[in-house]
Amino acid sequence: MFGKIGLPGVVLRYRRTLPVYCLILAAIGVAATALAESLVVDADRQFQFAEQLFAEEKYFRAIGEYERFVYFFSDDERIPRARYMIGLAYFNSEKYQEAITAFRKLIETASGEPLSLKSPITRASFKISEAYLKLNAPGQASATLRNLVLLTENSAVEDEALYRTGWIFLEAGAWDRSAAFFDQISEESRQEYRLQTLSEEMKRVEDIPRKDPTLAGVLSIIPGAGYLYGERYRDALTAFLLNGGLMASAYFAFDNENPALGAVISFVELGFYTGQFYGAVSSVHKYNRDQTRRFIDHLKRNTRVGFSTGARGDGLALTFRCDF
Repeated sequence: MFGKIGLPGVVLRYRRTLPVYCLILAAIGVAATALAESLVVDADRQFQFAEQLFAEEKYFRAIGEYERFVYFFSDDERIPRARYMIGLAYFNSEKYQEAITAFRKLIETASGEPLSLKSPITRASFKISEAYLKLNAPGQASATLRNLVLLTENSAVEDEALYRTGWIFLEAGAWDRSAAFFDQISEESRQEYRLQTLSEEMKRVEDIPRKDPTLAGVLSIIPGAGYLYGERYRDALTAFLLNGGLMASAYFAFDNENPALGAVISFVELGFYTGQFYGAVSSVHKYNRDQTRRFIDHLKRNTRVGFSTGARGDGLALTFRCDF
């Protein structure tokens, strides 16, 4: 069926196909070389691409490109900024614990550099403090700033850290501790931070309206009176009508010689009656917290001055904010 191919035939066929194979291999080699050359990315292009992704708020893609830049161009002078932007991308994505880790890595790699408001360690420390505040950990936020005060000999950095720490305690209602940190700020910065105005406003803390929780509990002997004292008028009316209605029902049940029903109603009424004591006291505590929060918000609107370091364009921007 099939003829045998002798050795001369095989050699002839090999000679005919060899040039074709050589051409194919040569074309593959040229294409691979061109592809390799086209995939070469220098430090500038890599960094610009990461910056563009960050500007477009594609934070997780930006993190990957910044990390690639750090890996391939470890000797580039923009490495500290790249590490800072990684932390900032996590922060803007509300990944605060990851942001803290990234900023701490920056601080470790940049240790030994002189501190200034624009230095990587300073910027990273401020953002770590802000991240802890976002995580509802004011103690760790203030500790980060106080460590920065101990590390720096730069008065501008120290004053900014003290000012931020003072506001952490002020927002927690720790007026004396807050004032203690504000008082440590240097004379050169006191006008810049409007501390005289802030000090005068803080003296009005005694004017914050407050109510006595104990008095609210005593007044609750009369159903609804404690709520009324706490300015919870709807709750006061509800407590008065509900407790009054149950008391009346229990009275009529006993008067009509139905002690079983009267006992059940009395038991239910006892729960509502004792519960309104707790509710009235809680409402007064909430009232006091709300009044304190309003006072703090007033201080923030009228006296707070803030500095924030952030990336803008091709360089670092130091932003001044004054709230009126």
